[in-house]
Amino acid sequence: MTAGNDFDPPLDPPTLFSARVTPHRSLNRIGFLVLMTFIGIVSFVAGVAFCLMGAWPVLGFFGLDVLVIYWAFRINFRSADATEDIVVTPSELRVRRVSHRGRLIEWSFNPLWVQLEQTGDPEFGIERLYLVSRGRRVSVGHVLGPDEKASFAKALLAALQTAKRGITYNPVA
Repeated sequence: MTAGNDFDPPLDPPTLFSARVTPHRSLNRIGFLVLMTFIGIVSFVAGVAFCLMGAWPVLGFFGLDVLVIYWAFRINFRSADATEDIVVTPSELRVRRVSHRGRLIEWSFNPLWVQLEQTGDPEFGIERLYLVSRGRRVSVGHVLGPDEKASFAKALLAALQTAKRGITYNPVA
């Protein structure tokens, strides 16, 4: 090779599709604090009312209810840390799943052999999406709703078809 070569092959293949799927949580941290404050105040007022009527053990049960609700929300927020990354390049489809506990699982497929399988119901829409290749079947996007799964499947299918067609060189773009 000479020093005047104009051809430098790209080091990284172009990304055809990239998505990060995370569980949806409709209640943010501020909403959680407002809700827990409201529940705490209502439980305290009701507990004091029962205590004044002579039923003092009820105050403890109201406090226990607040703690159980707080604990349930903390578990719910912790499970929101889970992520799933799907990246499609012309030579590889990679699925990287991180659980809410930090456990990492990765799958790598050749996009030329991958098929996207959908199971669903006409009334409810798409229920499950699977990547199938050479006897392996991996569920993707399980935390998405039916409409989101349909949009996700459409974009992923387009990326897989582009990978199967191959990269076309366009010097203008």
